[in-house]
Amino acid sequence: MGLAPAAHGGNRTGRIFTGDESGNFLFRALHAVGLSNQPHSIRPGDGLELPGALLTAAVKCAPPDNRPLPAEFDNCREYLVRETGVLGSDSPRVLLALGGLAFESCLSALAETGAPRLRPRPRFAHGARYSVGRDVLYASYHPSQQNTFTGRLTQRMLRAVLRRAALEAESL
Repeated sequence: MGLAPAAHGGNRTGRIFTGDESGNFLFRALHAVGLSNQPHSIRPGDGLELPGALLTAAVKCAPPDNRPLPAEFDNCREYLVRETGVLGSDSPRVLLALGGLAFESCLSALAETGAPRLRPRPRFAHGARYSVGRDVLYASYHPSQQNTFTGRLTQRMLRAVLRRAALEAESL
């Protein structure tokens, strides 16, 4: 789960993480660990498949200044809860939040689908793993240019978290 469609990426192309550098970075990593059939996402209809994975965002529209307001998170939460429900609520799910705000949204959405609210509240940290009821939540820095150009998030770091999450999902 990401934060929101980028104004010049997912908002423009109609598919999250498509058409911008964040998406290019993410899809290379997804492909490298076997969660995508190709290392790029150009536009809807380009043949991209994500076997066993679903990409979504906490907020469904491009926010002003790339920072959603609390009301935007609240307005979009019902969609996130529904999407989480599509993954099934009868069996454990493995989720990966890309960034701290997406992490907080994941925790809120899981709580709304019946998962316990963890106390103390989990802290976002790259590579962290939390059991939330039957589900598992992993955290990663967001693949924004701010993080990737500075080396805060590298392909190696993202692939490591994706591999751990994918292996755990396979074992459930």
